[in-house]
Amino acid sequence: MRLGFFNGSPVRQPFGNIRSERVCSREHHDLVLKAARNGIVLLKNTNKLLPLSKTKTTSLSVIGPNVDSAKTLVGNYAGLPCKHVTPLQGLKNSVKDIRYHQGCVAVNCSSAFTTQAAKIAKGADHVVLVMGLDQTQERDDHDRVDLILTPKQQNLISTIARVAKNPVIVVLLLGGPVDISFTKNDKRIGSILWAGYLGEAGGRALAEIIFGDHNPGGRLPVTWYPQSYIKIPMTDVRMRLEPSSSYLGRTYRFYQGPKVFEFGYGLSYSNYVYQFLPITQNKVYLNNQSSSQMFENSSPLRYMPVSEMGIEVCEKMKYPITVRVQNNVDMASKHPILLFVRLAKASNGRPVKQLVAFQSLNLHAGESADIELELRPCEHLSSANEDGLMVIQEGSYLLSIGNKESEIQVVL
Repeated sequence: MRLGFFNGSPVRQPFGNIRSERVCSREHHDLVLKAARNGIVLLKNTNKLLPLSKTKTTSLSVIGPNVDSAKTLVGNYAGLPCKHVTPLQGLKNSVKDIRYHQGCVAVNCSSAFTTQAAKIAKGADHVVLVMGLDQTQERDDHDRVDLILTPKQQNLISTIARVAKNPVIVVLLLGGPVDISFTKNDKRIGSILWAGYLGEAGGRALAEIIFGDHNPGGRLPVTWYPQSYIKIPMTDVRMRLEPSSSYLGRTYRFYQGPKVFEFGYGLSYSNYVYQFLPITQNKVYLNNQSSSQMFENSSPLRYMPVSEMGIEVCEKMKYPITVRVQNNVDMASKHPILLFVRLAKASNGRPVKQLVAFQSLNLHAGESADIELELRPCEHLSSANEDGLMVIQEGSYLLSIGNKESEIQVVL
């Protein structure tokens, strides 16, 4: 049974006569491109390899099973594209001398042509490897059983990196996290871009970022765990760290093991400076806000249940956090600001940190701007206790954006 099955003739419905020219409008093409640009995450950029210079880059080798695959770009949650631009097609518009080799017949690289691909890589000014996964490796009803690229694909990447004239650029088309420690730690791999499944304009968006027409600002939506994390059964849904059983926790809020890349990570071509502006108060007085009873846990620390405080009290406790952000590079950017909070001395299963607010900011080259984020103590400073109640614990809390922190105190 499909949605709308009993609604009568489709052509009589509000959207029943939308034709392809309306779907494929200029406005929609621009939106698709914008989404692709903003979704790309720069994970590594040693010695500012990217962006490449259009004038100095006279030849480019483009290698990999996902280089010219329109099907991989759209994933499996898409209709028919109006038109598509693969990475190969996008890069052809930036460099005249393009040398292309598929490298592998498919992303599992069961049939790899490493020697032939290496010949294509030699001598070119730069090499872009477009690797990753596709729907044969990950999709609904087909979960991956590990967190690595196939060994033959890893071998292809490492071999090309060894023979290339300059450090190579690796582009990953894939949906879920992977353990790419071998590329992260390889000095011959200068830059890594995670692009997800970019959609029909993905090739153009990639080319714009690689050659500096767009400043990357994407952030990882999940933590990228090491391959060893697969030892934890998928059915084990405990969140918190349990040292007695060597359980390291789940999600960025509680996981305390090694990470390949952490939640919210993402580089830019810009260098940003953050500053917390002074606030009217850096203390939250709960004993003045509510007549509710305070409690003590197994430690001497006291806490107050949020449910006892009431909606009206919680609304009154909200206050703004203002942050000044400066773009110190001569390149415009769209920069996401992520505000985290953590208890200065984590205890009793408290999150390691928690994202409490975010907002994107457009900055011109050298420009600075102030952004206001709202702190809601009842929501942002509370956590579940052993009885499942949301409580606010007294103590020192640290707000953080990038490498800057600001302290607030909860007083009971």
